[in-house]
Amino acid sequence: MTTPSIRQEYEVALQPLPGLSLQRELPLAQRLWQQAWLRKGVILLLLALLWEAMARYTDNDLLLPTFTQTALALWDGLLSGELPAKVGVSLVVLLKGYVLGIVLAFGLTSLAVSTQFGRDLLGTLTSMLNPLPAIALLPLALLWFGLGDNSLIFVLVHSVLWALALNTYAGFMGVSETLRMAGRNYGLRGLRLVLHVLVPAALPSILSGLKIGWAFAWRTLIAAELVFGASSGKGGLGWYIFQNRNELYTDKVFAGLAVVILIGLLVEGLVFNTLERLTVRRWGMQR
Repeated sequence: MTTPSIRQEYEVALQPLPGLSLQRELPLAQRLWQQAWLRKGVILLLLALLWEAMARYTDNDLLLPTFTQTALALWDGLLSGELPAKVGVSLVVLLKGYVLGIVLAFGLTSLAVSTQFGRDLLGTLTSMLNPLPAIALLPLALLWFGLGDNSLIFVLVHSVLWALALNTYAGFMGVSETLRMAGRNYGLRGLRLVLHVLVPAALPSILSGLKIGWAFAWRTLIAAELVFGASSGKGGLGWYIFQNRNELYTDKVFAGLAVVILIGLLVEGLVFNTLERLTVRRWGMQR
């Protein structure tokens, strides 16, 4: 029986190919187009050009002012301080109702994931009240709370509460049983389990609920101010739109609507996108 020969191992060092760069940069146009702010800016520019073309084709400032006329009205409102004052009044009321709705939604959802009674309560209340438009409760709010910010806060809480509670509860129920068991092994029960295990795991759904709740609250506030008007001698952005509509200042009406849109874009881009980038995207929970 012959002994097999032992093969001597060796490594061959690969030489780089001459004249070939391993790092290839994208063209400048492609690198710029990868920026989300630039793509959204192009979309807004195209919409502005389309608006200008339609307004010039209609040729009726009372029905549809041009984009330039609206921009001038917006600039005049900012310089005079009228628009910032209206926006400040609306945002103060909005934040009060939004924060209160978040607190109530979190408490209701925590009760739902902890007890059977809480689940039944959340299911019953959302089935009853979620389909009910928030603005439909404004007459009752005026009857119960009178002319003031409390009536607006009441309808804002209604618009935020159910959307956020449903999304948060769905996120909690989607947490794997392995994570729940790991939390229980560490002695976490009740609210501590919710805060330390369920909330981080369900954060994508919670952020989606916060965005939906914000959108519902913002449009509900503008609609309520259109109906509700001014309180204590002060009116918000919706009252500004309503007042200028009565006086046939259509360019100012469009300027007020533009402010509503710009605030929505700023909140989406600066607040919610930043939260997602620092949390769920950084943790690899969302693309």
